[in-house]
Amino acid sequence: MNILMIGGTGLLGSAAAQLFIDKGHSVKTLSLPPLPVGAPLPKEMEIILKDANKLSDDEMLTIMQGCDMFVFATGVDERVEFSAPVYDAYYKYNIAPLERLLPLAKKAGIKGAVVCGSYFAWLAKQKPEMHLCDKHPYIKSRIDQEKVCEKYSDKDFQVGVLELPYIFGTQPGRKPVWVILIEQLQRFEKMPFTMYPAGGTAMLTVRQVGQAMVGAAEQAFEAAENNQGKFCAYGISCYNMTWREFLKIVYRAMSGVPNRKIVDVPKWTFQAFGLIMRRDYKERNVDAGIDPVGLADIMGMNLFIPTDDCKALGCTNDDIEKAIFDSIKLSKEAFEGEAELVGMKGE
Repeated sequence: MNILMIGGTGLLGSAAAQLFIDKGHSVKTLSLPPLPVGAPLPKEMEIILKDANKLSDDEMLTIMQGCDMFVFATGVDERVEFSAPVYDAYYKYNIAPLERLLPLAKKAGIKGAVVCGSYFAWLAKQKPEMHLCDKHPYIKSRIDQEKVCEKYSDKDFQVGVLELPYIFGTQPGRKPVWVILIEQLQRFEKMPFTMYPAGGTAMLTVRQVGQAMVGAAEQAFEAAENNQGKFCAYGISCYNMTWREFLKIVYRAMSGVPNRKIVDVPKWTFQAFGLIMRRDYKERNVDAGIDPVGLADIMGMNLFIPTDDCKALGCTNDDIEKAIFDSIKLSKEAFEGEAELVGMKGE
């Protein structure tokens, strides 16, 4: 297959690009400069340093010619801060590009697409009684993103959305998203224990995300070739871990502490902290994609996803503890100013 990717020089995109190439596929990517220094980008990948959102439809169609699959490995998540209304920013970066690019891809004869989404969409569909879309603009935006993908899916054009959870692994030269966790844990630095919710989360490594992207693309291409294309939303998880288990690894990576004491935080305590965060956001003119008070409901549950979809997409075992360890070490270096890294950009 000939793959066109948006975001192929990023953490996830570059991992997937290498796996596509290893399996005999060709990859070209539209990516934003600057490239992260020292990143092991596949030498066989064609890199076009342009913003897809600023190219005309005719320019995009020219780039799409001869491609078999489209991969959208870009966008922003809830950890990137925006002023109100935050939904508009999510629409700009995560939804509007697909509203434009998916029909263009169909026009160019591309057989399907793979989109990197969020496991919050999986949760919202699994637990409608939580009314997550009403409480959290980011979660609503991810559900709306899936609706766009479903709208353009048909028997000749299969779109698969990967509902991605916590991802661990590093790309040399690029700032990890986990710097925010280092910042949060600083408040417990002088305490003999760390307070954290009693829940847990699904997770996987960067390599496993790449495998899922390749598997979803190959499945979409085959389905469309046989006029059996459809919309697919994959619940993605290779590991499910409690926050306590996760933080034990974090502290080993961050400070060499072998068995940090973790104390479960009652829900009301987390909600009270959320009220403080609401005030902080207001003072800084930040609109929260995930409401910090409502977040207590999510953090206190075991947001565990069955691993069936990942297995079906061809994900294999990986060293999740090493991936967490590497992510936290680099995040600490970034937090302490010891590493000069490229951060996440929406455009």
